Amino acid sequence: MTLQTLDENKAEAFAGRMLEILNNGAIAIMISIGHRTQLFDTLATLTPSTSQQIADAANLNERYVREWLGAMVTGRIIEHYPDNNTYSLPPEYALFLTRDASPDNMAGFAQYIPLLSTVEDKIIDCFYNGGGVPYSAYKRFHQVMAEDSGQTVVAALEEFILPLIPGLETTLQNGIDVLDVGCGSGRALNSLAKTFPQSRFTGYDFSEEAITTAKSEAKKLGLTNIQFQIKDAATINESEYDFITTFDAIHDQAKPDVVLRAIFNSLRPNGIYLMQDIRASSHVDGNLEHPAAPLLYTISCMHCMSVSLAANGMGLGAMWGEEKALEMLEEAGFTSVEIKRLDHDFQNNYYIIRKQ
Repeated sequence: MTLQTLDENKAEAFAGRMLEILNNGAIAIMISIGHRTQLFDTLATLTPSTSQQIADAANLNERYVREWLGAMVTGRIIEHYPDNNTYSLPPEYALFLTRDASPDNMAGFAQYIPLLSTVEDKIIDCFYNGGGVPYSAYKRFHQVMAEDSGQTVVAALEEFILPLIPGLETTLQNGIDVLDVGCGSGRALNSLAKTFPQSRFTGYDFSEEAITTAKSEAKKLGLTNIQFQIKDAATINESEYDFITTFDAIHDQAKPDVVLRAIFNSLRPNGIYLMQDIRASSHVDGNLEHPAAPLLYTISCMHCMSVSLAANGMGLGAMWGEEKALEMLEEAGFTSVEIKRLDHDFQNNYYIIRKQ
């Protein structure tokens, strides 16, 4: 291709987009830092303040806070007043950057960018040699996932998610047996166990770190109707549950087909399986208008797909999509599947699956 055949306007526009991408990637890292250090939460409580006043209020080092503020000001997130060299967080932005804004706090999601970058070298090695990166290589992953789950799943459980299944709350109040597969740090299940003391809850996850956290939280809450076990979801062989849940867990499994079949076998007749998973198409061309597709494919490549492949698994990835999900549910034995969505949640599908 010669220079004469190039569309110079297209090339120039792309160069501009690349610069924007680099800036946004850098801003994402700084937003993560602002979240973890609670700088956004601190700023939301302050009147316009100097970098020293902000650092003192947040109990942080002023020099680092000042440089962080430079990134936030030039990134058009923090406002700067040159006359008195003060800074403030617009209240309209605080609605999406502070812990008080949960479940709309998007700063927490920014943590995934620096978190995934810690395994970049290992992922590149997989590009050359195949295989995957195990869960153990991802530092802070369960902590970030627990925070994510806390504001997306747990916060919506009672008000939005459980009502998707008519009569379920009454059944839980009367007392049933519930299993959460891939329970992680147990936030969702502990919340349910606290809300419905007449029901009995079990959580399985193969991560010792996550189960330890879940047990500790249950103990703090004084729950006696819940148990957590370190267990590979593919080895479930009980047949004693009325209600089974998976929250953003199936696509990570090494053997998701085996897990889904085990869930089918573990449900009692007329039991219900609630599967929350990423809302997407199984085909890349079907995700062109998805508002978070690049982010989700990236998380999938650098975590969801890779941890499955590390265990010699299927490597479905986060973007396995509705078509593949429905196909696999049918192969597992489920014949009654309904997909429901929540108005405030563009990212997830809620599959209501009944064992007939």
